[in-house]
Amino acid sequence: MTSTLQPATTTEAVKRPGRWLALSVLVLAVLLVAVDATVLGLATPYISEDLRPTGTQLLWIGDVYSFVIAGLLVSMGSLGDRVGRKRILLCGATAFGAISVLNAYATTPELMILARALLGVAGATLMPATLALIRNLFHDPRERSLAIGIWGATASAGTAVGPIAGGFLLEHFWWGSVFLINLPVMAVLVLVGLRTLPESKNPRPGPWDLTSVALSLIGVIGVVYAVKEAATHGLTWPTLAAGALGAAALIWFVRRQLTLATPLLDMRLFRNRGFSAAVLADLLTILGMSGLVFFLSQYLQLVQGRRPFEAGLAELPAAVGAVAAGLVAGRAARRFSVRAVVSGGLAAVGLALAALTLITESTGYPLLGTALLVVGVGAGFSFTVTADVILSAVPKDQAGAASAVSETAYELGAALGIATLGTIVTGVYRGFPSPPGTPSGAHESLGGAVEAAQGMSSTSAQHLLSSAREAFVDGLSLAAGAGALVLLATATAAWFMLRGQRLDSAP
Repeated sequence: MTSTLQPATTTEAVKRPGRWLALSVLVLAVLLVAVDATVLGLATPYISEDLRPTGTQLLWIGDVYSFVIAGLLVSMGSLGDRVGRKRILLCGATAFGAISVLNAYATTPELMILARALLGVAGATLMPATLALIRNLFHDPRERSLAIGIWGATASAGTAVGPIAGGFLLEHFWWGSVFLINLPVMAVLVLVGLRTLPESKNPRPGPWDLTSVALSLIGVIGVVYAVKEAATHGLTWPTLAAGALGAAALIWFVRRQLTLATPLLDMRLFRNRGFSAAVLADLLTILGMSGLVFFLSQYLQLVQGRRPFEAGLAELPAAVGAVAAGLVAGRAARRFSVRAVVSGGLAAVGLALAALTLITESTGYPLLGTALLVVGVGAGFSFTVTADVILSAVPKDQAGAASAVSETAYELGAALGIATLGTIVTGVYRGFPSPPGTPSGAHESLGGAVEAAQGMSSTSAQHLLSSAREAFVDGLSLAAGAGALVLLATATAAWFMLRGQRLDSAP
């Protein structure tokens, strides 16, 4: 009797009705986050002109979202495992839409930084919940691989939709409009999600340890802040103190998890070599890419003089490549191997970044477009397979916490990438020679130089802009080289660390 009933139960679990419709709601959440992350790059020159942030404030506007979301992802993923992933996803989406309005109407750099930080709190609820729900909706490994591919492809599509929609809005409305495009997506997500998403959570969750939540937040933000400040201003006592506080909080966090009966994050997950290797690969990959991506929109607009909509279209090949690769990544990993697909994808991204070290003010689009396409393909293969490895390595009851670890690596890598590679660009840029009487803001950012040039004579303005653009491109080229080295080193490490790792083929 038992053997007769077991296949039926398995089939019912594998072929859950409505799972693909539910997936369509989950990808809307991914789209929400991806669009928000990409439109900021296009809006940065306009924010610089309107709010007049310093160079440091501009970097904070760019990365405080990642700092906060990285510090809270593990906590929110664990909270979703306890109170319900559907519940936390829909509440987070509602908050995300409401806080987007605050971003749109920020009137000072300080308010903009606060709004981005609050958006990080809301965003921390979304990504872990979507991946965890996929883990619980799709029990067949092949279907789950396809679902993860669609999830990743939607994120990549969002990176294309964001610049294009944002570029159109920036040409016809004020910069705050790029944040308001979150509202209709959020409304559809909540209304449809209420009816289609199944609730899932850990049946034996245990208490949500607030001490661990605080330690996680303090630890991540402290360490990342120290890295950012050290890269910008060198080692100072406040920077060292912040780093020491963050490191101590993370050590305490780990020790506490090992003693709790129901930890916020089960540290035993890291004993799985495939899980640890996939998380590390994600972190280093984003670190090597994000600084360049953050400044590329400024290069297209402020150096090459493209309109915002045109700049958005110029970045489209990266998203197209990532979508195509993400949809076939699971099949490729089963036919060849996990390490071949991940390492090959990372090496391709590294070589594309190396090609961008040749960038100049007049670089033609064939080189830029080809490099972006290769970056997209490589990243699509790598991120899709590593996400599958991470989800497959854990029981479905811990899917929220495991997904949060994956997303923490992503967001932490983005924050560190903007802080370190972005600092390379800023550091090289600030040293350019300028005409006498040039406002100090011209040396803070390229947007500041463009604004300063508007109040100068034509000869002085031309000299200022020529020097500023040349310095910005030099910094961008150097950051691309540093990113290439990181990606190629990560590809080599992944080849060895993912040895023998396979994706399941049967439920």
